[in-house]
Amino acid sequence: MTTERSERLYGLDHLRALAIVLVLLFHYRAFKHPEWIDTIGKFGWTGVDLFFVLSGFLISGQLFKEMGNKGAICLKTFYMKRFFRIIPAYFFTLFLYFSIPFFREREVLPPLWKFVTFTQNYGLDVIDQGTFSHAWSLCIEEQFYFILPLFLLMIMPSKLFRYFAVLIVSFIIFSLILRLIIWNVSIAGMDHSALEFWRSWYMKIYYPTYTRLDGLSIGILISYLMQYSSGFKRMVHHNGNKLFLAGVLLLGFTFWVCNEQASEIASVLGFTLVAISYGLMVMAAVSESSFLSGWRSGITAELAALSYAVYLSHKGIIHMIQAVFEQFNLETSDMVCLIVCLSGCLIGSLLYRIVIEKPFADIKQRILKSGK
Repeated sequence: MTTERSERLYGLDHLRALAIVLVLLFHYRAFKHPEWIDTIGKFGWTGVDLFFVLSGFLISGQLFKEMGNKGAICLKTFYMKRFFRIIPAYFFTLFLYFSIPFFREREVLPPLWKFVTFTQNYGLDVIDQGTFSHAWSLCIEEQFYFILPLFLLMIMPSKLFRYFAVLIVSFIIFSLILRLIIWNVSIAGMDHSALEFWRSWYMKIYYPTYTRLDGLSIGILISYLMQYSSGFKRMVHHNGNKLFLAGVLLLGFTFWVCNEQASEIASVLGFTLVAISYGLMVMAAVSESSFLSGWRSGITAELAALSYAVYLSHKGIIHMIQAVFEQFNLETSDMVCLIVCLSGCLIGSLLYRIVIEKPFADIKQRILKSGK
């Protein structure tokens, strides 16, 4: 959800907008809501996986191109860009959560050091310390941003780079096998209706980085093949709409497989199938022959640009709006409250842009220009 919008790849804006809408609908189920939200938002958890695929594709693509053009990666520039894109808005959100109790959608926060070190996704007890729990995915992305350029610098000059695609596929298989082992060792014998089951499932399967490598890896794999395989690139550009249809059909099948999100088959295979489905859609989004890449929409472009701020702040904003509604004895589970809450999320993200993101983007540009 932190990837920067491309000026050329309009199709990716549509997917990023879809991702944040899915996340909003999924998380809105934790608040008072219209009944239809349960049905529509049931599979909204896959929005995070779509963000992972997008991040893997775009960030690795930038690094591949830099290596191709310059023969090296400037770590200082890369990390600086990531810092100014992510940290200011994130730390401001942490300030809101830790200094303004009214902003908290739940009672208890994990320790501050876990947020600051981007390790909150390890051992996250979502039952007892579920406030700002959605930062778990940002932790995974930050770990990815830190490791990927170092990994590429290490293997690109070596013979290992010839087998890069095999390495990436092995990461996906590793996550899949690890989920299978964890399920059989730690989850299988538990009562699925008990809180302890959900605590363990989220903590051991859903949140850790090592069990969630599928989306990022699929994004990296697509980017690598687009950069280094002319045959693959030609196939993508000639079959955009077919790839999109294949992605939609596979996603529909995946939703059937993952109808019970914490079942064994969903826990083991679900994340991989979701990642492949969205990977096909990303391929369609960058294809010259796809309706996605040729369709320009100011709405999805704006929503895509606001998606990071919306992701950070939406739970706190929804909680505050519903608390105010309750103070005035207004209905919180109807469409009126839903519209007000979603509008509040958009307004809040616009404030993030004006007060935080734009000023820090200007600072970043000045630093980068002064370093040339």
